[in-house]
Amino acid sequence: MMMGKQAPKLKAGDEIRILSPSRSLSIVSEENRLIAQSRLEALGFKVSFSQHVLENDDFASSSIESRVADLHEAFVDPKVKGILTSIGGYNANQLLAHLDYDLIGAHPKRLCGYSDITALSHAIYARTGLITYAGPHFLTFAMLRGNEYTTTYFQRLMLEEGSIQIQSSPEWSDDAWYLDQDQRSFHRNAGPYAIHEGEAEGTIVGGNLCTLNLLQGTPYMPSLKGTIVFVEDDYESSPATFDRDLQSLLHQPGFDQVKGIIIGRFQKASHMTEELLRQIIRSKRELASIPVIADADFGHTTPQFTYPIGGKVLIRARNGRVGIEICE
Repeated sequence: MMMGKQAPKLKAGDEIRILSPSRSLSIVSEENRLIAQSRLEALGFKVSFSQHVLENDDFASSSIESRVADLHEAFVDPKVKGILTSIGGYNANQLLAHLDYDLIGAHPKRLCGYSDITALSHAIYARTGLITYAGPHFLTFAMLRGNEYTTTYFQRLMLEEGSIQIQSSPEWSDDAWYLDQDQRSFHRNAGPYAIHEGEAEGTIVGGNLCTLNLLQGTPYMPSLKGTIVFVEDDYESSPATFDRDLQSLLHQPGFDQVKGIIIGRFQKASHMTEELLRQIIRSKRELASIPVIADADFGHTTPQFTYPIGGKVLIRARNGRVGIEICE
């Protein structure tokens, strides 16, 4: 099983560049920007911002030219070791045909983000073989409560060597924390469960499902052969739309060689339930013989673990117990 090539691990004193390949950082309050910067600095990083990170247009984003220039500059700058996206959005896939993948591949850096960034991270992995990361945005580090799990797993993936056993977070939240840091709502986390039990090992591909599906039929879609696919979706999804989006992924070439699926926790607004999700999975004969795990700690709820797109994962689901072990 092939794994992607990795950029060097980060270390204390390394510079992390913040850029906005999707929505603009300008939609984030200045207070939260300062909190996020101070939290990253407290972890030992130097934080810098791309030239156009605050540029803002009618789509709460910026021009393709500005976003591409910032991304290329971040990869070329020898001082920059890691890249964090400001926030998600809707239009990162506008950039894919305009990127210089030879330049990116020649200057490997650790790029991390989630949601709409799924398009960018998978295009880079597909075209260069460089491992990218599904994990927190810059904005995520502004969360004052309930963020310890997210920060811990970000540090483990970015700074530490060796494989990582993913433990469940003790609690989770799905609230508009970025609007009100004081009025928070937390729920006990029962942990992931297996819809289909089994064991599998494979290369990680996947993230936000509706964004990943934008890459179908393009040169920016990674091969699914020998993979374990991670999927999640946000408040705009519903059981019906998740069903058809998942079915579309199942129709992709190479899906018959997928080794397993891990599904991230759904937001409450999606109205997904365990029973509905089990019905959806049971309806798909393509999944009958592979392990399927649900309610893992990634996606649009908080907290989330960071995982390497192009890295390796081992999953075990036996007798009601679920194990997830990640390595690059």
